[in-house]
Amino acid sequence: MKPKARHLIMDLLLAAEGEASSVREFIAGCALFGISGNNVRVAVVRLSAEGLIEAEERGRYRLGGSAHQLADEVATWRTAEQRVRPWKGGYLAVYSGALGRSDRAALRRRERALQMLGFRELERGLLVRPDNIEDNIGTVRKRLYTLGLEAQACVFVAQGFDAVHEARIRTLWDCKALNLGYRKLRARLEQWMEHAPALEREAAAREAYLLGSTAIRQVVFDPLLPEPFVDVAARHAFVETVRRFDRYGQAIWRASRAVTLADAPVARGARAH
Repeated sequence: MKPKARHLIMDLLLAAEGEASSVREFIAGCALFGISGNNVRVAVVRLSAEGLIEAEERGRYRLGGSAHQLADEVATWRTAEQRVRPWKGGYLAVYSGALGRSDRAALRRRERALQMLGFRELERGLLVRPDNIEDNIGTVRKRLYTLGLEAQACVFVAQGFDAVHEARIRTLWDCKALNLGYRKLRARLEQWMEHAPALEREAAAREAYLLGSTAIRQVVFDPLLPEPFVDVAARHAFVETVRRFDRYGQAIWRASRAVTLADAPVARGARAH
């Protein structure tokens, strides 16, 4: 599936880890997917207007202020497992029932924040997850607020659920699908790396980007559940493979983009700003 220019540009800037990138680099990266230079320039203008990217100098951009907080959170996927601690049977809870739902943008930010930290709705407006992440509730609260949950939401520790609710909590995540996903996607990544040397340069770059994006998204949105919800060893093996794939894919992508940049006329990319 061909990515959109705006998504590719944002991913390129995320990979740049705070450094600015040129429009010419955006055009070179998007060219691998058959995206025209004009589409890239339009995407740059719109992203800039939305505050998601900002110009450092003519023709060079970095992530904008409104994208930094989410970008910083996404960038921590490599160390996500370090947030996990032993589970003692309690839960983290968020009550959002008193929050409004008419502001669609605020609602999207709220839902994304809760999803990224693995919360699921137990009752209307009451979301929970196992209390096995971060050192304390204050850190969890801060992360949720940073990601977009309104400060009016009540974030607390919950325990002592009755047997009926405890049983319902265990069904809020499709744990069987999570375990299967760890194994299947890990095998797919391993198989791809084994056969990648036989691929043409541009095909390898395209496939590395698409498969890598899928795998990293799965890590970013993984609920980081403890045993006995999921197979923690299988998750760890999957994340380790994603880290290795990311390093491998980044090297392929950089090499391919360097060749594309070298072949591209400078004047054509330099006109965009």
